[in-house]
Amino acid sequence: MSNILIVDDEVTFAKNLAKYLTRFNHDVATAATVAEGLQLFRSRSPDVLVLDFRLPDGTGMDFIEQVRATDESVHIILITGYGTVELAVDAMKAGANDLLTKPVSLNELRERIDAMTQQQRTSSRLRYFESREREASHSILGQSPAIKALTQRIERMASVDAEGMLPPILITGETGTGKELVARACHFLSARRDRPFIEINCAAMPPNLLETELFGHERGAFTDAKERKIGLLEAADGGTLFLDEVGDMDLTLQAKLLKIIEDGRFRRIGAVQEQQVYVRIVAATNHDLQARVDEGAFRADLYFRLRVLQLSVPPLRDREDDATYLAQQFCQQMGLRYRRERIHLGPQALAAIAAHRWPGNVRELRNVIEQAVLLATTDTIEAHELMLPALRSSTTSDTSGAGESGSALDRSERELLVKALAESNHNVSQAARILGISRDTLRYRLEKHALKM
Repeated sequence: MSNILIVDDEVTFAKNLAKYLTRFNHDVATAATVAEGLQLFRSRSPDVLVLDFRLPDGTGMDFIEQVRATDESVHIILITGYGTVELAVDAMKAGANDLLTKPVSLNELRERIDAMTQQQRTSSRLRYFESREREASHSILGQSPAIKALTQRIERMASVDAEGMLPPILITGETGTGKELVARACHFLSARRDRPFIEINCAAMPPNLLETELFGHERGAFTDAKERKIGLLEAADGGTLFLDEVGDMDLTLQAKLLKIIEDGRFRRIGAVQEQQVYVRIVAATNHDLQARVDEGAFRADLYFRLRVLQLSVPPLRDREDDATYLAQQFCQQMGLRYRRERIHLGPQALAAIAAHRWPGNVRELRNVIEQAVLLATTDTIEAHELMLPALRSSTTSDTSGAGESGSALDRSERELLVKALAESNHNVSQAARILGISRDTLRYRLEKHALKM
């Protein structure tokens, strides 16, 4: 659906055009004068402006000049009963995108509007994704030795370039560690940065559909194949194809993927001749692929071929001090996004973040911070506003006994308890509220750390 403004003093024509466009789910408004049209333009910000050349209080050219002073993106179709080459040139110079001469076919006008809005949306999407991709390549945040080593390894792998097929990259790591960001960095830090980066989740669709998406098909290859379809392999030619969750790929497709990695050749479904592509395969998985090979669920030859270049993304719990660093970065980002620029994490919230094990890794941390920014009652986010099961998680992880009593996790937990007691003047109920836990849980943790109530 598009937002369309018609400015024409021929009321019958404007009414009929609006009625016709509304049948195709467009949102249409009409005006009969320059003044009325400008008022509606400012309030509605239309996608397309259909404008008559002659109006009671001015001309379409006057209207275009005022519109273009503030809006370069709206598509303008100028309609006139006096079509000349000179007028067409002047209209285009003023900022019109198209010129039609009366009488105008409603169907032709609708087709032009549809073409314009489709072009506008495609252009907007391309600008959005280009910005998103390039931003993603620089958003691997962290100060820990583990993440610095990872970024250095990414840069070395990205610098590898050659004619034809490049060796694949296998990215491993737990869910939520940022494997997709690593894949984007591998592409946008490479010489292929200006070529396509295309991704597909191998676990998100059944094998037959995944095969069609990857390889494409010829017309008539199967019942619903009414037209030829270009696959993602061809679309990514010269760039990078990112296969997320490759460990869930069907065994038959694994054999075809191996051939592509070896020589870059494949055949569309229903085709006779092979196609040649030069694409880099980047694959990611949260599975232990060696275990999948042992189970017979993953081809050993494909596994050995994929792991020529391998990147292991560390879990957040193994990234020293990165949890608090990332939390502060996310808090700043979310504060700007939700117009809470002054919001920040309090000392107890930071201590709780340091103590939490983050089983969902960076994704979990980002979601927790976003929720806290949205729901915090003041500009200082307190520990209980994170809604973290930090102490309950510690209880679970401590079932082995005192063996972990000297761990960083326990030291952070003890510090958190001491701060809560000091702030509450050793009032157990108030301390429990500060930490967001029950009185019984607090008593248990205090006894464990030999702290007095």
